[in-house]
Amino acid sequence: MKRISWDQYFMAQSHLLALRSTCERLMVGATIVRDKRIIAGGYNGSVSGSVHCIDEGCYVIDGHCVRTVHAEANALLQCAKFGVPTEGADIYVTHFPCLQCCKQLIQSGIRTVYYAQDYRNHPYAIELFEQTGVKTVKVTLDYLTFDTHYKEKQELVEKLYTKLAENGEDNEVQEFKEEVERLFLNE
Repeated sequence: MKRISWDQYFMAQSHLLALRSTCERLMVGATIVRDKRIIAGGYNGSVSGSVHCIDEGCYVIDGHCVRTVHAEANALLQCAKFGVPTEGADIYVTHFPCLQCCKQLIQSGIRTVYYAQDYRNHPYAIELFEQTGVKTVKVTLDYLTFDTHYKEKQELVEKLYTKLAENGEDNEVQEFKEEVERLFLNE
């Protein structure tokens, strides 16, 4: 059996962290790694003890949700809070960092940013990474699949079931229903 690569392993951790996100617009996770060891993790969410987007909706100003602390910042802040140095560490992020996170990563001494998806890659962020010698590496998560749209898919399947029930069912439809339940609805 071939083992999962380190890049796949750490990116999978970031995708798992993203599932804790409380922002409805984009679920992001970040894992900080030094010497092949996880030293911190973060996801985008509200300030501790504050209202969450999932409870009251996103607080959007100029196209950005200002209610949340970004995943990269939360991971860096976790290191700062517990006195864990980030100089020379790497970070694995589910999405390319925004400009502000880019600057924070550079200032904190991160040497490589691994990301899974392009997301509004700001030209100045790319330029800053290049100028400061911070490498960026796109890592496609191909070993495991994390579905961040599982709730929407389940709602769609339930709507389809309702529609099918209204129109009656034949044997072929019943077989499809059983296959959908096996693949999507069994926990």
